[in-house]
Amino acid sequence: MKQTRRPRAVNTSRHKAGIIALALLTLATVPGCSFLVQAHPTPQPTLTPIVIVVTPTPLPPGVLEAADVEEQLVINVYARVSPAVVHITSRVIVRDFFWGAVPQEGTGSGFAIDKEGHIITNNHVVEGAERIVITLPDETSVEAQVVGTDPASDLAVLKIDVPPQKLYPIEWGSLANLRVGQRAIAIGNPFGLDRTLTTGVISSLGRPLKVQGQRKIYDVIQTDAAINPGNSGGPLLDSNGRVIGVNTAIYSPSGGSVGLGFAIPVDTARRVVASIIEKGYYPHPWLGISGLSITPELADRLELPVERGILVTEASPGQPAARAGVRGANREVQLGRYVIPVGGDILIAIDENRIREIEDLTKYLETKTAVGRLVDLTIVRDGKEQTIEVELGEQP
Repeated sequence: MKQTRRPRAVNTSRHKAGIIALALLTLATVPGCSFLVQAHPTPQPTLTPIVIVVTPTPLPPGVLEAADVEEQLVINVYARVSPAVVHITSRVIVRDFFWGAVPQEGTGSGFAIDKEGHIITNNHVVEGAERIVITLPDETSVEAQVVGTDPASDLAVLKIDVPPQKLYPIEWGSLANLRVGQRAIAIGNPFGLDRTLTTGVISSLGRPLKVQGQRKIYDVIQTDAAINPGNSGGPLLDSNGRVIGVNTAIYSPSGGSVGLGFAIPVDTARRVVASIIEKGYYPHPWLGISGLSITPELADRLELPVERGILVTEASPGQPAARAGVRGANREVQLGRYVIPVGGDILIAIDENRIREIEDLTKYLETKTAVGRLVDLTIVRDGKEQTIEVELGEQP
């Protein structure tokens, strides 16, 4: 008789534990599962931390001392010169849409040059103003009178009546000693922020700057010291705190400083200001001629004896050049669509300084001469050079 085997009893507790462990391990492989369970995790080695110690290298004492000297230099300049810088408020009358009179105020900068109360600024700061008020560093406000202006050089001289002890004149510098790369310090009132200091360097020298009409200011100083609206008329200084220019313009598509500021050179400012204080205006030297700049192409077309110079088209009667014997054109020739006056003298030099174009002559007259001075003009007439002495007159 076949024996029937009895089924073995199952240890249900062990069986359930195995099922649970299997289920947990399976869940751990499901993408997106947020946990992982391992029955026997593999031991991991303990990482040894890497500690990096940075020890700053001390600067040599000489470097720190030099940096401190630089700072002290600028601090000293500001302490000495900023009391000379004044805030200028000008009121002008403008017309609204209905042609009604509307007062409008503008602000700018200026600086004292003596104890008599003379203040220098830009002409465009006070041009057309019916009332000008100057505020001194001690908050004293006083009305100013216009001594005189020179729109051609964008300079103006004002005068205030205050006790001498309230004025701190600035010392003049010189254009001859300036070099590109040297320090430039500007002090002024940009956006009405009184006596703000900015620093930079002289970026370029000898720039021409066009002002009213076609007139130019020559030998203008270019600087990257920040100059903004309100700086106009303030001083540009060297490292000794001497005036080397009068801040007058910026190049800025945005209206703010982009590092291209321009200052009227100190030599021009001194010359113009001295004349304004003495005479109330500045007389510009004048020859009284009109002409064309000669180019090699024009010289070839007109069969002229020189390739560069000025072809005198007119010597105004009664004016200095005409009185000295300079001759203008006596006939005309047709060149394409243009009628050219010819037959006049050809100006090639002034005081032995070669002239290539009209701007060379204009610059020399403005920067190197004065009304009443004698100059030697070298001309070519009928193919021969000769020299004519001319006493400069005053530009009408």
